Amino acid sequence: MRKLELKGCVLVLIFLLGVVILGNAEIYIVTVEGEPVISYRGGTSGFEATAVDSDSDEKIDVTSELVVSYARHLEKRHDMLLDMLFDQGTYKKLYSYRHLINGFAVHISPEQAEILGRAPGVKSVERDWKVRKLTTHTPQFLGLPTGVWPTGGGFDRAGEDIVIGFVDSGIYPHHPSFATHNSDPYGPLPKYRGKCEVDPDTKKDFCNGKIIGAQHFAEAAKTAGAFNPDIDFDSPLDGDGHGSHTASIAAGNNGIPVRMHGFEFGRASGMAPRARIAVYKALYRIFGGFVADVVAAIDQAVHDGVDILNLSVGPNSPPATTKTTYLNPFDATLLSAVKAGVFVVQAAGNGGPFPKTLLSYSPWIATVAAAVDDRRYKNHLTLGNGKILAGMGLSPATHANRTFTLVAANDVLLDSSVAKYSPADCQRPEVLNKNLVQGNILLCGYSFNFVVGTASIKKVSETAKSLGAVGFVLAVENASPGTKFDPVPVAIPGILITDVTKSADLIDYYNISTPRDWTGRVKSFKAIGSIGDGLRPILHKSAPQVALFSARGPNIKDYSFQDADLLKPDILAPGSLIWAAWAQNGTDEPNYLGEGFAMISGTSMAAPHIAGIAALVKQKYPHWSPAAIKSALMTTSSTIDRADRPLQALQFSGSETLALVPATPFDYGSGHVNPRAALDPGLIFNAGYEDYLGFLCTTPGIDAHEVRNYTHTPCNYTLGHPSNLNSPSIAISHLVGTQVVTRTVTNVAEEETYVITGRMAPAIAINTSPPAMTLRPGASRTITITLSVRSVTGTYSFGEVWLKGSRGHKVRIPVVTMGYDR
Repeated sequence: MRKLELKGCVLVLIFLLGVVILGNAEIYIVTVEGEPVISYRGGTSGFEATAVDSDSDEKIDVTSELVVSYARHLEKRHDMLLDMLFDQGTYKKLYSYRHLINGFAVHISPEQAEILGRAPGVKSVERDWKVRKLTTHTPQFLGLPTGVWPTGGGFDRAGEDIVIGFVDSGIYPHHPSFATHNSDPYGPLPKYRGKCEVDPDTKKDFCNGKIIGAQHFAEAAKTAGAFNPDIDFDSPLDGDGHGSHTASIAAGNNGIPVRMHGFEFGRASGMAPRARIAVYKALYRIFGGFVADVVAAIDQAVHDGVDILNLSVGPNSPPATTKTTYLNPFDATLLSAVKAGVFVVQAAGNGGPFPKTLLSYSPWIATVAAAVDDRRYKNHLTLGNGKILAGMGLSPATHANRTFTLVAANDVLLDSSVAKYSPADCQRPEVLNKNLVQGNILLCGYSFNFVVGTASIKKVSETAKSLGAVGFVLAVENASPGTKFDPVPVAIPGILITDVTKSADLIDYYNISTPRDWTGRVKSFKAIGSIGDGLRPILHKSAPQVALFSARGPNIKDYSFQDADLLKPDILAPGSLIWAAWAQNGTDEPNYLGEGFAMISGTSMAAPHIAGIAALVKQKYPHWSPAAIKSALMTTSSTIDRADRPLQALQFSGSETLALVPATPFDYGSGHVNPRAALDPGLIFNAGYEDYLGFLCTTPGIDAHEVRNYTHTPCNYTLGHPSNLNSPSIAISHLVGTQVVTRTVTNVAEEETYVITGRMAPAIAINTSPPAMTLRPGASRTITITLSVRSVTGTYSFGEVWLKGSRGHKVRIPVVTMGYDR
């Protein structure tokens, strides 16, 4: 009996020890020696090579016994390493990464992490870090229905058999944008090997042919204590809305009516309406996500055979644990994905309009900035004194030829004691006097609660409607620089006055027109007004423009914000006020709670435009590399707007006012996407895995051992200078004297003669060679671009190289450089 008690005590001690150790534990991503499946060329006894030559079109067969057994071998080694170092119960392995990187995610204490970092065969131990979401008329704006879809068999064939993987917040599978009952049946797709999880509530899986795979990854989120199953859903179900929105932008069904509050706002469509959707949920509502979960999702997506990977997600800031922005478990995983033939699209980030705010750094990723397209929603409030105040509101007008009395929320309180509830922002109808509001226009104030998301315009509308108001006005009296106001569809007449001076005009008129007694109580309401019709969009020629929030370059190569010799973003696509599918249980945007569609903004919305258009390019050219697809999109993009003027970017002028300024490649990369031209680019700039390794090995400050740790490849190949990477853009952050840059082009059209010219700002001289060349189909040719400092200005100089073909093809390479005297 005594022995049993003692044994029980020992077990309790072991358990308590585990609690103590795990009590201060954190999640670490560990990489170890040994090549992952994607790059294993043999050498381990009993296991044959699994790598595929990066120059070939052949993909790894992950179902083969060779791959399965080698992947199992790697996982056993991960387990053996942990078992050898630590007692059972003192750690928790979350994932084994086997296909793109060789390593694992583990929950251990910082002391254990130190032990692990010194263990033989361990290459890196990095604490997990968080990522965040980088949050429909655009097919017409981009010319898809008339200029692109017909060439691929119409919208009902656009993107056929291309699989787009979405690492996001999941999907709402019951949305009509993803339905299959009105389309031709989706047959099996043998190249895709993903699985469909079953909804724990409905016991049905999430797939229907259109949605071809659905999985979720939350081990790191759960272990970190951030996961709430009541709102985050322990399944691929979208508890946020963001994932459904991005999936429908890229690949949603065509012609889906966007209806809200009894009004129709047009018809929604994805860029590639027939493409398949594969869901890899790794983002959650409140906290975003953890890199350990995101890397597991990416690893699984590539294993499953996706063609394109959409990442409307990025780090909260440049990685501080690794010196170089390009070298960390996240970007190394994406490099392996590109090696596997997957085209990776990532949102640039929403930190604009300030420089160096990009959160997508690497040359193997297509980094997408956000544009404002040609559609604007405007409205106006007409006051009794004749003033017309501009504002925004997707709402019907008040009755024609009639004015209505204006009543301010603060003047219609049921009881002065309710002032503690911030009644001015009209979120609580129960504190306002219905008898005074009914039949009138309710005036509300835009409080800080709207900025933090605890108040919403949707709730203002519901408050006004429940009190019998004919409409509402929401006035912004103080605006913090950078506050973003989007029009919100509402069921009753309503308007948001965003201009602080216009709000002051409204308040002055109201106060002058509203007599009060000596206590300040209103004697009678005399101010009147009417609200215009905001349902019809105005189409502008001054489009596209770079959105204010869109992150800007220069790109950075390390966490000390040193400029990189690599231009980012790569390309511009619509990302402002994008109508798309929404999860009815989605909570990301309080103005769209319970709705089937949402109109939101962010580089998160721009990225899936590029993912969908890339699917159309991949459909036409199935054997093209990711670099070739990226090149086609970039070299054919446009730097002029619809009015044939150079692109402009929204920028701050002073503290709060906005202005349009000439945009630069740091705002838009190569330019705004042109899908029709991308399907016939003439020339491409190709690059493969070895080229990206050469770029890494040539970048100053990168340790060759660090490159080997993440790529399992020695630095045997350099480019001389990072700017020699064969990308369709040129960036030299520190030009001293003269530098020669090379680029190799490949003809993907008929035989054509190209004339090559260069143009730069006066501070830099540019020469190109040869002046002209003739290329047969499939032929390649290297060109040289010589850049020389004429004068040191202390600022970047911008220019371009043009290759103009005799058959009409035009290929443009943006050039950015800063000249130094030493």
